[in-house]
Order: sequence, then C-alpha cells, then structure tokens
Amino acid sequence: MKYTVFGKTGLQVSQVALGTGNFGTGWGHGADPDIAEAILNAYSEAGGNFIDTADVYQFGQSEELLGKLLQGRREDFVLATKFTRGAAPNANRLVTGNSRKAIIASVEASLKRLKTDRIDIYWAHWPDQVTPTEEIVRGFENLARSGKILYAGLSNFPAWRLARAVTLAELTGAVPIAAAQFEHSLVRREAEADLFPASNALGLGVVTWSPLGGGMLTGKYRQGVKGRAEGFGGKVFQPENSPQRTQVLDTVLAIAGDLGVPPSQVAIAWAGTHGSVPIIGPRTPEQLQDNLGALAVELSADHIAHLDAVSNLAGALPTRTPISWGDKALTAVA
Repeated sequence: MKYTVFGKTGLQVSQVALGTGNFGTGWGHGADPDIAEAILNAYSEAGGNFIDTADVYQFGQSEELLGKLLQGRREDFVLATKFTRGAAPNANRLVTGNSRKAIIASVEASLKRLKTDRIDIYWAHWPDQVTPTEEIVRGFENLARSGKILYAGLSNFPAWRLARAVTLAELTGAVPIAAAQFEHSLVRREAEADLFPASNALGLGVVTWSPLGGGMLTGKYRQGVKGRAEGFGGKVFQPENSPQRTQVLDTVLAIAGDLGVPPSQVAIAWAGTHGSVPIIGPRTPEQLQDNLGALAVELSADHIAHLDAVSNLAGALPTRTPISWGDKALTAVA
C-alpha cells in the first residue's frame, strides 16, 4: 500500500479507502460482526488507514461496529463519517438534512456510536435542497471549534456549491472545506467535466465512490448474479443498459484477460489514474483481497487510452494525462 498527501491537509492517507456500507445487516444484507472485523483487520494489515462510513449505513450499525473494532487502535486510522439522512429508517425531519440543528444532533449521535471524541473528516452526505451553504459552513465551524471534527467535506454536491462553500469558509475564517467526494467510474465519468477540475483547482482532497459501477464492471451480472442490482433496491448500481456500456465492459474484460487479472482490478486501477482516493466497499474478505489486488495492476498508456476512449461521454471529455498512484506516493508498505 502507498500513501498520498490528502489535498492541502497534512494527512497521509492510503491510496484506497475502506468503505463500510456493508458493515452490519440493518438493511437486510451485509456483513455480520465477525466478517466485518476480518475485513477491517485485513485492510489494516495491507497498510490501509482511511475508513469511510456514514450514520445512515446499515441504520447506524456500521458506525457501531467500527466503534467496537477501533478500540485500542483509533489513532491508526483516518476516520470519516457523514450526516444528512439520519441513522433511523424514518428519522425525524429535524435531525436530518444539513441544518445546524441536524448537524449538531448527527455528530453527537455518531460520536457515541463510534466511541470516539472526534471525527477526522466529517462529510455532509448530500445536499438537502433546503439548507443554505452559509449555514453548512457555519455548522462545520462550530464543530471544529468544539473539537468534535478536524476536517470538513462535501459529498455529492455540485461543483458550483463546492466552490461557493470553499470560498465562504476562506472569507469568513471558518474551518476550511478540505475534501470532496463523488461517484466516479468507467460508467459514471460526469465528474471529470466539473468536479475534478474544481476540486483540483481548490486544492481539495478527492474521494470517489463506486469505482466498480455498483459491481457492473466486474462482469458478474452477465452470469446472472444479483448483488446490488437487488440488494440495494437497485440504488448505486449502474446497469449494462446501453451499447456504450456494453463496449466499456467488453473492453475491461479484454484488458483483464490480457493482464491475467480480474476485471474488477482493471476498473479500480483505472479509477486510481485520476488522482483521487477510490473507496472500495467489500462485503467479504475475498472481495477485499480482490479489490486490493488492483494496487499491483499496471495499466499501460494504451490500456488507459482505450478505456478512456470507449467510456467518453459522447466525446465531451478532453484527453487527459493519467496520474500514477506512485507519483503522489510518500511511503510504501510491503
């Protein structure tokens, strides 16, 4: 595992983050405590130090499991969690969304579940289409001043709101907006048009989720596997529903065959060529090992160019210069 400096912070984070949306079974599917512990231990042993969760994941169970599993080793990890949707299936409207009231209630509840005194990166999970950006920025500042969060970030916000929040924080001397998180994969490249350029220009740490397109890029759904197509009610799943997506998957499978690796590793390795920290979200230790195998995959310039070409959005995305994970690496762990 290699490490990279996260945006303009002094954090040194591993090149992939561990997403824990599968820690727990509150959604009716996921990993029980023993499996979750095995996944976390294996990730840590591989050198991983960046954990991403949310209060809504498994209706709070993900945070609760992490709270138990991190006892005695809390300082070995950058711990990030999110608020907006609440930890209950039908959470009260006053404790959901991004209002100052909601942010205070949410952070207190997450701190208790996580059994920690502060959150390293606290994300607003989604825009609630109600709360002004100024209120979100002030809310983060309140939490930072009270020592409950160290860094603030925005997840799934449009680029214009991201830029506005960063600017407001700078002008008011509030805790900086340090990070951006959004979906990105070979079948969801829209972020390259605005969110990546904005984040890079603003000096933000970038975290991307669903590098496998909800599993579509593994090719397993062609064999009749259900997975996220049904397990998440079809959410965060990208179906093979267009000729272009079929061509993308065909290309991933072909390159995987050339390299002698699983197609999932090709997809994750490609995501890593954008300078972000991709989140992997395994449900089993076997899936974790498969995902971590992407760190050893070296895509050639021709491979990357071919993948870029077949996945381009109607030719709208400009030719780019791929970023090697190694270029930003500080340290290597065997």
